[in-house]
Amino acid sequence: MRAIAVDIDGTITDKKRRLSLEAVNALRGAEEAGVPVIMVTGNILCFAMATSVLIGTSGGVVAENGGVLHINDEVRVLGDISKAEMAYSHLKGIYPVRKVQFSDLRVSEIALTRDVPADTVREALRDFDVEVYDTGFAIHLTDPSVNKGSSLEILLESRGIGMEDVMAIGDSENDLEFIEAAGFRVAVANADPELREMADYVTSAAHGEGVAEAVRRFMGW
Repeated sequence: MRAIAVDIDGTITDKKRRLSLEAVNALRGAEEAGVPVIMVTGNILCFAMATSVLIGTSGGVVAENGGVLHINDEVRVLGDISKAEMAYSHLKGIYPVRKVQFSDLRVSEIALTRDVPADTVREALRDFDVEVYDTGFAIHLTDPSVNKGSSLEILLESRGIGMEDVMAIGDSENDLEFIEAAGFRVAVANADPELREMADYVTSAAHGEGVAEAVRRFMGW
């Protein structure tokens, strides 16, 4: 394994979005050992970049569920937000949906509060060209031509690393594509059942403590 790709919300943070110091220390240890860590998140780029800087990761960032990449000081927008905007316009005419905080900073997708169930949103948007993800923190309307997995592969290609050489760690349905494509697939203990089923390793600990457990196993500490 030559790199670690890890989700943020619900994976290195808990339900209250508190960052695990145990995860931070483990990921810093991997970086110090020469293994780059890549942040892979549904959150906005500035949040992901702040997390990357705080932890001290060097592998790059996949943000907005693959809609935005940060590689070698370059930002690439891969997702077409107009698809989500059309879907949102339709949806808000039917249900009292609201965008999450800082939505003006999203450039490739729309994220909604979880006031309306995800299955209801999916049914309402079945004729629209969008993917609907429920992360447990927000409901995301994304461009189906991009996802965390496809965008992570682009990032890795720029570094000369194959997906087979990556350990991927996640917790929710928007992590499925990048976890499935990785060489070593890890689900933290609090992960969705579908993610746990496809994982090579399910941690005994939840959230950030599970990440630290997986990194220690991966690094042989």
